[in-house]
Amino acid sequence: MLEVRPPGRLRFGVFEVDLRSGELFKRGIKVRLQEQPFQVLAMLLERPGEVVSRDELRSRLWSADTFVDFDHGVNKAVNRIREALGDSASSPRFIETVTRRGYRFIGDVVVLEEPSADRQAAGPPEVSEPGGTPGVRRWAASQVLVVTALVLVTASAAALLVGRPRRPDASSIRSLAVLPLANLSGDASQEYFADGMTDELITTLGQISALRVISRTSAMLYKGAPKPLAQIARELDVDAVVEGAVVRAGSRVRITAELVDARVDRHLWSRSFDGELRDALTLQRGVAEAIAMEIRATLNPRERATLRRAVTVDPEAYEAYLKGRYFWNRRTGEDFRKASEYFSEAIARDPRYAAAFSGLADTYALMGDWEYGVLAPTEALPRSKAAAMKALEIDPALAEAHTSLAFLHDAFDWDLTAADAEFMRALELNPGYATAHHWYAWHLSLKGRTSDAVREMRVALRLDPLSLIINAELAELLLMAHDVEGAIGQSRLTLEMDPRFALAHNQLGVAYLASHRTDEAIAELQRAVQLSQGSATCTANLARAWVAAGKRGEATRVLHALERASTSGYSNAAEIATVQAALGDSTGAMASLETAYAERFNPSVLLRPGFDPLRADPRFRQLERRVGMPQ
Repeated sequence: MLEVRPPGRLRFGVFEVDLRSGELFKRGIKVRLQEQPFQVLAMLLERPGEVVSRDELRSRLWSADTFVDFDHGVNKAVNRIREALGDSASSPRFIETVTRRGYRFIGDVVVLEEPSADRQAAGPPEVSEPGGTPGVRRWAASQVLVVTALVLVTASAAALLVGRPRRPDASSIRSLAVLPLANLSGDASQEYFADGMTDELITTLGQISALRVISRTSAMLYKGAPKPLAQIARELDVDAVVEGAVVRAGSRVRITAELVDARVDRHLWSRSFDGELRDALTLQRGVAEAIAMEIRATLNPRERATLRRAVTVDPEAYEAYLKGRYFWNRRTGEDFRKASEYFSEAIARDPRYAAAFSGLADTYALMGDWEYGVLAPTEALPRSKAAAMKALEIDPALAEAHTSLAFLHDAFDWDLTAADAEFMRALELNPGYATAHHWYAWHLSLKGRTSDAVREMRVALRLDPLSLIINAELAELLLMAHDVEGAIGQSRLTLEMDPRFALAHNQLGVAYLASHRTDEAIAELQRAVQLSQGSATCTANLARAWVAAGKRGEATRVLHALERASTSGYSNAAEIATVQAALGDSTGAMASLETAYAERFNPSVLLRPGFDPLRADPRFRQLERRVGMPQ
């Protein structure tokens, strides 16, 4: 029989297993697991979804002439695995006991092909399925090819015995999407309230580590969409959907929610929750807990305590907070200003409202980031940090605030060690928070762990598959990993979602430039400049393309335009430096980067391909050291 060699590294949930080194990791941190339990885990992972019999386990772990109580040994090994994974025999997420037969691994297994280049010598490149999602159980497919005939015979016999396939029950639900709650208040101005309650429910459910919950950005795209639930579930790759409505009458609120198993289009549960507006947060946590109980999700003590904690908030402060999040999610300069006003109003009405401080921190963080450039970094980032610190002073368990602080440690403090700690805490508190995974991917890239960064961005994408930003930035990371064709393919996928998304045209243009397809690069970058209304980043990349085409005069003209567009608060210095580097002016480029350094630029810009001509320059390497990047 043909020998099938399993891959070296696998991911399931927040865990990774290196089958070659015999190591188990949880979010990058090694988890101790003895040799025999690890061998059992490896056997189960090699055959996900299949029953591994106790006899098979015995033959692998003990030779025929070994006399031990192997039943006790197997039970002990499985219990050790469950302890390491935080799993439960009565309500399993990963390892299911099949009575009198053996065990089955029931979690989703993602093949990472080879261990990270940071931990092991480089092997074959990571292979992706169309759309950028890592191949799931890819190696198992080769086994299917070998035993297809046997499987078909077995399946036929099973069909005769059973008559029809077994309908999955609620306990097998491991992923869901919360569709936008309908506003039944009869007042269109209350739309922000329904959207806000949807957002809160997604955030709360996302804290349950046993569930993969689709993020708000992707879920909100289905608002008012006349699509069947089964189709939505397929597009988002989830087992179930939650839909419902919110009715607000004065100070009273009613939330109605329904859970539907989209795999078989079966209604599972529905319920209404009534209360005062000041208890709205407690109501939505009640909805989340009821859903968790219905699908029998395993809750750890912290998750259980979070769902059962009664939370009251000043009604007017809560309304202001929801309006702040509504405008924050629109992501324009003017909407950021409105968001900051509403978050400030919420804080004025309730100075102990941690979420409002966190919202204000997020707003200032993006207002000062290069992508938006609403405020100078030296003005925006200190305000953001102060708000995040205040949020954590009030509520140390607020994952969003830990994420904001981690971003600021990277972008403003240039303290990667402090950022590490904050990201780990944020992901522990809310493993379903796509923004945390998104920003953590950039943190990993700053540490030089580019392959890990790509994988982490894919985690963010799985949580928020329709996010244009995450899709486009995955393409950027692929390019940094020197996967030019992967970056081109990912950029095209993003443009299929929205042909007018400037950032995707920019990434595609830069990828074309890297593959020496200069004419195509110029066309894409011109489109990016047009759609972004003159973004400095897109404009600088267009200038680089003009240099590659031999049109240095055009590039110099663009350079002067960038210099004229500079202001005292934001000088476009990093963008100007990339053009100077392309023109061969390394001294001018380093001088511009010193200006960017003084303005407290986000060091992730140094990872761009535009700075490749400077990487061997000692002055550039010294700048990397000064902003905390490893050498």
